[in-house]
Parts: sequence; C-alpha cells; structure tokens
Amino acid sequence: MDRESKYILRKIVIDILCLFIVGFPILLFFLFGQPYKRGFYCDDESLRHPYKDSTISSAVLYVVGFFVPLSSMLLIEFVHYRNTNSHITRTLFGRNIHPWVWNCYKVIGVFGFGMACSQLTTDIAKYTVGRLRPHFFAVCVPDVDCSKEEFKYRYIENFKCRNTDKHRLKDMRLSFPSGHSSFSAYTMIYLVIYLQARFVWQGSKLLRHFLQYLCFMMAMGTALSRISDYKHHWSDVLVGALQGALVAVLVAAFVSDLFSAPRSGLEAVTETDGDAPCQAGSSGINKIC
Repeated sequence: MDRESKYILRKIVIDILCLFIVGFPILLFFLFGQPYKRGFYCDDESLRHPYKDSTISSAVLYVVGFFVPLSSMLLIEFVHYRNTNSHITRTLFGRNIHPWVWNCYKVIGVFGFGMACSQLTTDIAKYTVGRLRPHFFAVCVPDVDCSKEEFKYRYIENFKCRNTDKHRLKDMRLSFPSGHSSFSAYTMIYLVIYLQARFVWQGSKLLRHFLQYLCFMMAMGTALSRISDYKHHWSDVLVGALQGALVAVLVAAFVSDLFSAPRSGLEAVTETDGDAPCQAGSSGINKIC
C-alpha cells in the first residue's frame, strides 16, 4: 500500500471510529437505558395535562432533519465543484477520489459527528434527570388517591402505574431536555451556518437569507409544537433548543472548515496535508494528495 493510501485510509478509519464511539452509546440508551425514577406531588398541576399525539412525529423529525441538510450539502458542493477550476485531488489504492465526493465526505462527516454529539448530550441529560412529562398523570394513572389529605403536600416516590405500556412508562420520564428541540435546532442552525458559508448566488441577495429564515422557522415550529402537544415543559424546550444550537455553532466554528480562507493555486500546490505526499498537477494548480 502506497503512502498516500495509508494516510487517507487512516484518516477515514479514525473518523469512523470517532463517530462510532459517540454514536454507540446513543443506541445503548435507546435499547437498555432506564431513566432516573423521580417522584411527584399530587397538587402539581403541570403534570396533569392530557396525552396528545405529536404534531411532528419522530419519523418526520428524523427524515426532514437528515434529508434537508444532506440534500442541500450535496447540491451546493456539486455546484461549487462545477464552478471551480482548481481542485485538490486525492488518490486511494491508485485511484483518484473525485473532488466532489471528498468534499461531501468532509462536510457530511462533520455534520454527522456534531449530530451524534448533540444527541448523546441530550440522552445523557434525559436519563440522568428523569423529569416527568406534562401528561404524567394521564399516562401513568398512579395508584395513589390524591383526594386524601395525607397525600396533599407529600412528595410521593413509592407508587405504581396502572398503565402497563412499558414504552410510554419509560418515555414519560424523559421530558428534560426536549429531544425534538435539540435535534431540530442542531440540524437547522448548522444548515443556516452552512448556507452562510457556502451558498453564493449573484442572482438574488435575499434568497440565501430567505432559506436561512425557513430553516430557523422549521426548528422553532418544531420546538413550540412540543409545548402545545404537552410533551414538554417550556423549560425543557428552551434548554433543548439552546443545547442543539450551541453544538451547531461550536462544530461549525471549531470542527468544520466552512470558514477557512480560500486558497490560491500556489497555496494548493505548496501546502502539505499532514504527512501525506503531495504532487502538483501539470497545470501547476491541482494537487494530488
């Protein structure tokens, strides 16, 4: 195996390993995680809201959260490739990696890593805090007679739910922070930043900002729906949205190279990518590394 291939293969393996290390605990939480068992007060009106189906289901959330950013990135990176004369070409096992494919790998890889970090942060908080959802009484139907005076101001920890749906009984303890809010905030705010850095079109000055506004409103609408559906307390939604947005900003600023200074042809030739060997193309612009 040549030196170039070793370098690129090592980079890809390390990237995948990092994604696995962050992503695997998310699967463990989903399959085996048990939230903290928190008690309640009978006179807590914030837990007595009715149960409602989600306006934005988890399936819709994840499909849109993946499809919209990924399709946007693939399209914009393709347009950049078509409109750029100088490209950095890399080789793996003697074959050139298409510049568009490599750029998409970098952009989508960073986006996916940030998404996994945001989701893991949300899950750790959810299972550690175990806050009861606003529809707790409607879902659990606890075996406690709250009409009795002895339970009026008492914090009740020892109780059983008459409802036997294990999924809902687990889910009712995962109110803080809002997963819908953190996921939608991360994906849409990151896309807003990506559009600011990469979307350039001389045909309209307002189109980019209009698309950014749509992304922001999608995230905001998702977050607000969690309050009106009685899935979360307002503070759960606020913290979830802030956490997702913060991760998006940090990943875009410190992990991605969205705002890296554009390189001239000379810089592309003379720069070395780590310890990988580089070779100038015949035009004096392209670099193979």
